[in-house]
Amino acid sequence: MKLFLSAGEPSGDLHGSNLVRAVLAAQPDSRVTALGGGRIRAAGADLLYPLANFAVMGIKNVVRELPTFFHIGDLAVRHIRAQKPDAVVMIDYPGFHLELAKRIRDFGIPTYFFVPPQIWAWRQGRVRTVRKCFTGVLTALPFEDKWYRERGVKTHYIGHPYFDELAQQQLDPLFLTQERAKPGARVAILPGSRNGEVAANAQMMLAAAQKVYAARPDTRFLIAAFNQRQADAVRAILPPGLPVEIQVGRTPEVIELAEACIAVSGSVSLELMYRAKPTVVVYRVGAVASWALYQIIKARYMSLVNLLLNEELFPEFATSRDKSSEIAGHILGWLNDPSRRAAVVDRLVELRSRAAVPGACDRAAAFLLGASKESQVRRAA
Repeated sequence: MKLFLSAGEPSGDLHGSNLVRAVLAAQPDSRVTALGGGRIRAAGADLLYPLANFAVMGIKNVVRELPTFFHIGDLAVRHIRAQKPDAVVMIDYPGFHLELAKRIRDFGIPTYFFVPPQIWAWRQGRVRTVRKCFTGVLTALPFEDKWYRERGVKTHYIGHPYFDELAQQQLDPLFLTQERAKPGARVAILPGSRNGEVAANAQMMLAAAQKVYAARPDTRFLIAAFNQRQADAVRAILPPGLPVEIQVGRTPEVIELAEACIAVSGSVSLELMYRAKPTVVVYRVGAVASWALYQIIKARYMSLVNLLLNEELFPEFATSRDKSSEIAGHILGWLNDPSRRAAVVDRLVELRSRAAVPGACDRAAAFLLGASKESQVRRAA
Protein backbone atom coordinates (compact mmCIF):
# COMPACT_ATOMS: atom_id res chain seq x y z
CA MET A 1 0.00 0.00 0.00
CA LYS A 2 1.09 3.55 -0.73
CA LEU A 3 -0.04 5.88 2.04
CA PHE A 4 0.21 9.65 2.33
CA LEU A 5 0.05 10.82 5.95
CA SER A 6 -0.15 14.38 7.26
CA ALA A 7 0.35 15.57 10.85
CA GLY A 8 0.73 19.20 11.83
CA GLU A 9 1.69 19.26 15.51
CA PRO A 10 3.58 17.18 18.11
CA SER A 11 0.59 15.06 19.15
CA GLY A 12 -0.12 14.26 15.50
CA ASP A 13 3.51 13.30 15.00
CA LEU A 14 3.17 10.89 17.94
CA HIS A 15 -0.07 9.28 16.74
CA GLY A 16 1.15 9.22 13.16
CA SER A 17 4.34 7.41 14.11
CA ASN A 18 2.36 4.66 15.82
CA LEU A 19 0.09 4.36 12.78
CA VAL A 20 3.11 4.08 10.46
CA ARG A 21 4.54 1.28 12.61
CA ALA A 22 1.20 -0.54 12.60
CA VAL A 23 0.88 -0.29 8.80
CA LEU A 24 4.44 -1.50 8.20
CA ALA A 25 4.02 -4.33 10.69
CA ALA A 26 0.85 -5.51 8.94
CA GLN A 27 2.22 -5.02 5.42
CA PRO A 28 6.01 -4.51 5.38
CA ASP A 29 6.21 -3.56 1.70
CA SER A 30 3.96 -0.53 2.26
CA ARG A 31 5.41 2.89 1.52
CA VAL A 32 4.44 5.90 3.60
CA THR A 33 5.19 9.49 2.63
CA ALA A 34 4.34 12.15 5.19
CA LEU A 35 4.09 15.70 6.33
CA GLY A 36 5.04 15.28 9.98
CA GLY A 37 8.00 15.28 12.31
CA GLY A 38 10.90 13.31 13.66
CA ARG A 39 8.79 10.57 15.18
CA ILE A 40 6.98 9.81 11.92
CA ARG A 41 10.30 9.74 10.09
CA ALA A 42 11.83 7.43 12.73
CA ALA A 43 8.85 5.08 12.36
CA GLY A 44 9.72 4.50 8.69
CA ALA A 45 7.99 7.21 6.66
CA ASP A 46 9.64 9.36 3.99
CA LEU A 47 9.23 12.93 5.25
CA LEU A 48 8.11 15.36 2.56
CA TYR A 49 8.16 18.36 4.95
CA PRO A 50 8.51 18.72 8.76
CA LEU A 51 5.02 20.16 9.22
CA ALA A 52 4.76 18.95 12.84
CA ASN A 53 7.66 21.24 13.73
CA PHE A 54 5.76 24.20 12.31
CA ALA A 55 2.75 24.29 14.67
CA VAL A 56 1.59 27.88 15.25
CA MET A 57 -1.12 29.41 17.41
CA GLY A 58 -3.00 32.70 17.20
CA ILE A 59 -4.50 34.51 14.24
CA LYS A 60 -1.52 36.88 13.85
CA ASN A 61 0.98 34.04 13.74
CA VAL A 62 -1.12 32.06 11.26
CA VAL A 63 -1.50 35.07 8.95
CA ARG A 64 2.24 35.76 9.08
CA GLU A 65 3.03 32.19 8.11
CA LEU A 66 0.42 31.84 5.35
CA PRO A 67 3.02 31.80 2.52
CA THR A 68 4.74 28.83 4.18
CA PHE A 69 1.43 27.02 4.63
CA PHE A 70 0.62 27.54 0.93
CA HIS A 71 4.05 26.21 0.00
CA ILE A 72 3.56 23.09 2.13
CA GLY A 73 0.09 22.58 0.69
CA ASP A 74 1.46 22.85 -2.85
CA LEU A 75 4.12 20.24 -2.05
CA ALA A 76 1.47 17.85 -0.77
CA VAL A 77 -0.90 18.40 -3.70
CA ARG A 78 1.86 17.85 -6.28
CA HIS A 79 3.01 14.67 -4.54
CA ILE A 80 -0.51 13.24 -4.21
CA ARG A 81 -1.37 14.05 -7.83
CA ALA A 82 1.85 12.48 -9.14
CA GLN A 83 2.13 9.43 -6.86
CA LYS A 84 -1.58 8.60 -6.52
CA PRO A 85 -1.38 6.93 -3.08
CA ASP A 86 -3.95 4.32 -2.15
CA ALA A 87 -5.11 6.51 0.72
CA VAL A 88 -4.51 9.93 2.26
CA VAL A 89 -4.74 10.13 6.05
CA MET A 90 -4.84 13.44 7.92
CA ILE A 91 -4.44 13.87 11.67
CA ASP A 92 -6.40 16.70 13.35
CA TYR A 93 -4.99 20.19 12.44
CA PRO A 94 -8.22 21.28 10.72
CA GLY A 95 -7.18 24.70 9.39
CA PHE A 96 -4.58 23.17 7.10
CA HIS A 97 -6.12 19.76 6.47
CA LEU A 98 -9.60 20.88 5.50
CA GLU A 99 -8.11 23.13 2.82
CA LEU A 100 -5.83 20.33 1.63
CA ALA A 101 -8.80 17.96 1.41
CA LYS A 102 -10.67 20.46 -0.76
CA ARG A 103 -7.72 20.69 -3.15
CA ILE A 104 -7.36 16.92 -3.63
CA ARG A 105 -11.06 16.07 -3.59
CA ASP A 106 -11.27 15.56 -7.36
CA PHE A 107 -8.22 13.27 -7.48
CA GLY A 108 -10.42 10.29 -6.61
CA ILE A 109 -8.14 9.14 -3.77
CA PRO A 110 -9.74 7.84 -0.55
CA THR A 111 -9.15 10.44 2.15
CA TYR A 112 -9.60 9.87 5.90
CA PHE A 113 -9.29 11.75 9.15
CA PHE A 114 -7.44 9.83 11.86
CA VAL A 115 -7.90 11.51 15.26
CA PRO A 116 -10.32 13.99 13.70
CA PRO A 117 -10.56 17.64 14.74
CA GLN A 118 -12.88 18.46 17.60
CA ILE A 119 -15.34 20.37 15.44
CA TRP A 120 -18.12 18.98 17.63
CA ALA A 121 -16.86 21.50 20.22
CA TRP A 122 -16.71 24.60 18.02
CA ARG A 123 -17.06 25.65 14.37
CA GLN A 124 -19.46 22.78 13.78
CA GLY A 125 -20.17 24.03 10.26
CA ARG A 126 -16.85 22.51 9.22
CA VAL A 127 -18.58 19.12 9.24
CA ARG A 128 -19.94 20.00 5.78
CA THR A 129 -16.39 20.02 4.41
CA VAL A 130 -15.63 16.73 6.15
CA ARG A 131 -18.78 15.16 4.68
CA LYS A 132 -18.00 16.49 1.20
CA CYS A 133 -14.23 15.96 0.99
CA PHE A 134 -13.45 12.94 3.18
CA THR A 135 -14.20 9.32 2.42
CA GLY A 136 -14.59 8.68 6.13
CA VAL A 137 -13.46 9.46 9.65
CA LEU A 138 -11.62 7.04 11.94
CA THR A 139 -13.14 8.22 15.19
CA ALA A 140 -11.37 8.19 18.55
CA LEU A 141 -14.15 8.75 21.10
CA PRO A 142 -17.62 7.19 21.44
CA PHE A 143 -19.55 10.48 21.58
CA GLU A 144 -17.48 11.77 18.65
CA ASP A 145 -18.41 8.77 16.50
CA LYS A 146 -22.09 9.34 17.21
CA TRP A 147 -21.82 13.07 16.49
CA TYR A 148 -20.22 12.56 13.06
CA ARG A 149 -22.63 9.78 12.04
CA GLU A 150 -25.66 11.89 12.98
CA ARG A 151 -24.39 14.48 10.48
CA GLY A 152 -24.03 12.10 7.57
CA VAL A 153 -20.29 11.38 7.83
CA LYS A 154 -19.14 7.80 7.34
CA THR A 155 -17.18 6.66 10.38
CA HIS A 156 -15.21 3.70 11.65
CA TYR A 157 -14.69 3.73 15.42
CA ILE A 158 -11.17 2.65 16.41
CA GLY A 159 -10.67 4.24 19.85
CA HIS A 160 -8.04 6.79 20.80
CA PRO A 161 -4.47 6.10 19.64
CA TYR A 162 -3.08 7.89 22.68
CA PHE A 163 -3.77 4.70 24.65
CA ASP A 164 -1.44 2.82 22.29
CA GLU A 165 1.37 5.17 23.29
CA LEU A 166 0.52 4.98 26.98
CA ALA A 167 0.49 1.18 26.94
CA GLN A 168 4.02 1.21 25.47
CA GLN A 169 5.55 3.84 27.73
CA GLN A 170 8.60 2.80 29.74
CA LEU A 171 9.08 5.05 32.77
CA ASP A 172 12.55 5.70 34.15
CA PRO A 173 12.59 3.71 37.43
CA LEU A 174 15.74 5.40 38.77
CA PHE A 175 14.27 8.86 38.26
CA LEU A 176 11.03 7.84 39.98
CA THR A 177 12.90 6.37 42.94
CA GLN A 178 15.08 9.46 43.35
CA GLU A 179 12.11 11.81 43.23
CA ARG A 180 10.03 9.75 45.64
CA ALA A 181 12.89 9.80 48.14
CA LYS A 182 12.58 13.60 48.40
CA PRO A 183 10.20 14.86 51.09
CA GLY A 184 6.96 16.73 50.47
CA ALA A 185 3.80 16.55 48.42
CA ARG A 186 4.30 16.65 44.65
CA VAL A 187 2.18 18.75 42.28
CA ALA A 188 2.69 18.53 38.51
CA ILE A 189 2.38 21.55 36.22
CA LEU A 190 1.77 20.72 32.54
CA PRO A 191 1.78 23.95 30.49
CA GLY A 192 1.31 22.30 27.08
CA SER A 193 3.38 21.21 24.10
CA ARG A 194 3.02 24.37 22.01
CA ASN A 195 5.03 27.51 22.60
CA GLY A 196 1.86 29.59 22.53
CA GLU A 197 0.21 27.46 25.20
CA VAL A 198 3.18 27.85 27.51
CA ALA A 199 3.30 31.61 26.96
CA ALA A 200 -0.41 31.96 27.69
CA ASN A 201 -0.77 29.65 30.67
CA ALA A 202 2.49 29.30 32.60
CA GLN A 203 2.13 32.59 34.49
CA MET A 204 -1.26 31.72 35.97
CA MET A 205 -0.17 28.16 36.75
CA LEU A 206 2.85 29.43 38.66
CA ALA A 207 0.69 31.96 40.49
CA ALA A 208 -1.54 29.08 41.60
CA ALA A 209 1.56 27.15 42.69
CA GLN A 210 2.65 30.12 44.83
CA LYS A 211 -0.70 30.07 46.60
CA VAL A 212 -0.51 26.33 47.18
CA TYR A 213 3.02 26.70 48.57
CA ALA A 214 1.96 29.51 50.90
CA ALA A 215 -0.66 27.22 52.44
CA ARG A 216 1.39 24.02 52.23
CA PRO A 217 5.14 24.78 52.47
CA ASP A 218 5.86 21.06 52.23
CA THR A 219 4.73 21.06 48.57
CA ARG A 220 7.14 20.99 45.65
CA PHE A 221 6.31 21.40 41.99
CA LEU A 222 7.42 19.40 38.95
CA ILE A 223 7.01 21.20 35.63
CA ALA A 224 6.95 19.11 32.45
CA ALA A 225 8.50 20.99 29.51
CA PHE A 226 8.16 19.64 25.98
CA ASN A 227 11.53 21.04 24.91
CA GLN A 228 14.41 23.15 26.19
CA ARG A 229 13.03 26.35 24.67
CA GLN A 230 9.84 26.00 26.69
CA ALA A 231 11.82 25.09 29.81
CA ASP A 232 13.81 28.32 29.42
CA ALA A 233 10.61 30.34 28.93
CA VAL A 234 9.16 28.99 32.19
CA ARG A 235 12.47 29.39 34.04
CA ALA A 236 12.50 33.09 33.08
CA ILE A 237 9.25 33.76 34.97
CA LEU A 238 9.70 31.52 38.01
CA PRO A 239 8.69 33.23 41.25
CA PRO A 240 11.64 33.45 43.67
CA GLY A 241 11.67 30.87 46.44
CA LEU A 242 9.16 28.52 44.82
CA PRO A 243 10.46 24.91 45.01
CA VAL A 244 10.28 23.95 41.35
CA GLU A 245 11.97 21.33 39.18
CA ILE A 246 11.67 21.77 35.41
CA GLN A 247 11.93 18.45 33.61
CA VAL A 248 12.38 18.23 29.82
CA GLY A 249 11.11 15.09 28.09
CA ARG A 250 9.81 13.48 31.29
CA THR A 251 6.10 14.20 31.10
CA PRO A 252 5.05 10.58 31.86
CA GLU A 253 7.29 10.45 34.93
CA VAL A 254 6.13 13.87 36.14
CA ILE A 255 2.50 12.79 35.90
CA GLU A 256 3.19 9.45 37.58
CA LEU A 257 4.87 11.19 40.54
CA ALA A 258 2.16 13.79 41.10
CA GLU A 259 -0.49 13.70 43.78
CA ALA A 260 -2.39 16.40 41.88
CA CYS A 261 -1.89 18.27 38.61
CA ILE A 262 -2.50 21.59 36.90
CA ALA A 263 -2.71 21.02 33.15
CA VAL A 264 -3.53 22.86 29.96
CA SER A 265 -6.55 21.44 28.14
CA GLY A 266 -5.64 18.86 25.50
CA SER A 267 -5.04 15.19 24.86
CA VAL A 268 -2.80 15.06 27.94
CA SER A 269 -6.05 14.75 29.91
CA LEU A 270 -6.26 11.18 28.61
CA GLU A 271 -2.85 10.45 30.13
CA LEU A 272 -3.99 12.04 33.38
CA MET A 273 -7.01 9.74 33.33
CA TYR A 274 -4.80 6.74 32.49
CA ARG A 275 -2.60 7.44 35.51
CA ALA A 276 -5.62 8.42 37.67
CA LYS A 277 -4.38 11.88 38.67
CA PRO A 278 -6.80 14.52 40.03
CA THR A 279 -6.31 17.55 37.81
CA VAL A 280 -7.36 21.16 37.37
CA VAL A 281 -7.65 22.00 33.66
CA VAL A 282 -6.87 25.54 32.49
CA TYR A 283 -6.73 27.44 29.23
CA ARG A 284 -5.91 31.14 29.28
CA VAL A 285 -7.16 33.29 26.42
CA GLY A 286 -7.48 37.04 25.82
CA ALA A 287 -10.63 38.89 26.80
CA VAL A 288 -11.93 39.27 23.23
CA ALA A 289 -11.11 35.67 22.38
CA SER A 290 -12.77 34.52 25.60
CA TRP A 291 -15.99 36.30 24.67
CA ALA A 292 -15.88 34.93 21.13
CA LEU A 293 -15.25 31.37 22.29
CA TYR A 294 -18.22 31.44 24.61
CA GLN A 295 -20.40 32.44 21.63
CA ILE A 296 -19.30 29.55 19.41
CA ILE A 297 -18.23 26.67 21.67
CA LYS A 298 -20.89 23.98 21.67
CA ALA A 299 -19.31 21.36 23.94
CA ARG A 300 -20.30 21.37 27.58
CA TYR A 301 -16.72 20.78 28.74
CA MET A 302 -13.22 21.27 27.36
CA SER A 303 -11.54 18.31 29.08
CA LEU A 304 -11.88 14.95 27.34
CA VAL A 305 -12.23 13.29 30.74
CA ASN A 306 -15.25 15.43 31.57
CA LEU A 307 -16.70 14.89 28.10
CA LEU A 308 -16.38 11.12 28.47
CA LEU A 309 -18.09 11.25 31.88
CA ASN A 310 -20.52 14.02 30.91
CA GLU A 311 -19.76 15.74 34.21
CA GLU A 312 -17.07 18.00 35.62
CA LEU A 313 -14.72 15.67 37.49
CA PHE A 314 -11.71 17.81 36.51
CA PRO A 315 -12.39 21.46 37.49
CA GLU A 316 -12.09 23.64 34.37
CA PHE A 317 -11.02 27.24 33.87
CA ALA A 318 -11.13 28.57 30.30
CA THR A 319 -10.77 32.26 31.02
CA SER A 320 -9.11 35.59 30.35
CA ARG A 321 -8.98 36.34 34.09
CA ASP A 322 -6.56 35.27 36.79
CA LYS A 323 -8.10 32.18 38.36
CA SER A 324 -5.01 31.16 40.31
CA SER A 325 -6.82 31.34 43.66
CA GLU A 326 -9.56 28.98 42.49
CA ILE A 327 -7.02 26.62 40.94
CA ALA A 328 -4.99 26.56 44.15
CA GLY A 329 -8.15 25.90 46.15
CA HIS A 330 -8.86 22.69 44.25
CA ILE A 331 -5.26 21.47 44.55
CA LEU A 332 -5.22 22.18 48.29
CA GLY A 333 -8.54 20.41 48.69
CA TRP A 334 -7.03 17.22 47.28
CA LEU A 335 -3.77 17.55 49.22
CA ASN A 336 -5.48 18.30 52.53
CA ASP A 337 -8.31 15.75 52.27
CA PRO A 338 -7.09 12.30 51.20
CA SER A 339 -10.65 10.94 51.04
CA ARG A 340 -11.65 13.70 48.60
CA ARG A 341 -8.65 12.92 46.44
CA ALA A 342 -9.33 9.17 46.63
CA ALA A 343 -12.89 9.68 45.40
CA VAL A 344 -11.57 11.35 42.22
CA VAL A 345 -8.96 8.63 41.75
CA ASP A 346 -11.64 5.93 42.03
CA ARG A 347 -13.75 7.60 39.32
CA LEU A 348 -10.72 7.84 37.03
CA VAL A 349 -9.84 4.18 37.53
CA GLU A 350 -13.39 3.19 36.63
CA LEU A 351 -13.36 5.40 33.52
CA ARG A 352 -9.96 4.03 32.53
CA SER A 353 -11.27 0.47 32.64
CA ARG A 354 -13.97 1.42 30.11
CA ALA A 355 -12.21 3.89 27.84
CA ALA A 356 -8.46 3.25 27.85
CA VAL A 357 -8.40 0.35 25.39
CA PRO A 358 -5.16 0.13 23.35
CA GLY A 359 -4.99 -1.12 19.77
CA ALA A 360 -6.43 1.88 17.91
CA CYS A 361 -3.46 2.09 15.52
CA ASP A 362 -3.66 -1.62 14.70
CA ARG A 363 -7.39 -1.26 14.03
CA ALA A 364 -6.78 1.81 11.86
CA ALA A 365 -4.05 0.04 9.90
CA ALA A 366 -6.27 -3.00 9.32
CA PHE A 367 -9.10 -0.75 8.12
CA LEU A 368 -6.85 1.22 5.74
CA LEU A 369 -5.25 -1.91 4.31
CA GLY A 370 -8.66 -3.53 3.82
CA ALA A 371 -10.08 -0.40 2.18
CA SER A 372 -7.02 -0.21 -0.07
CA LYS A 373 -7.48 -3.79 -1.28
CA GLU A 374 -11.17 -3.20 -1.97
CA SER A 375 -10.29 -0.07 -3.94
CA GLN A 376 -7.70 -1.94 -5.99
CA VAL A 377 -10.22 -4.69 -6.78
CA ARG A 378 -12.79 -2.15 -7.93
CA ARG A 379 -10.25 -0.40 -10.17
CA ALA A 380 -9.21 -3.73 -11.73
CA ALA A 381 -12.81 -4.85 -12.37
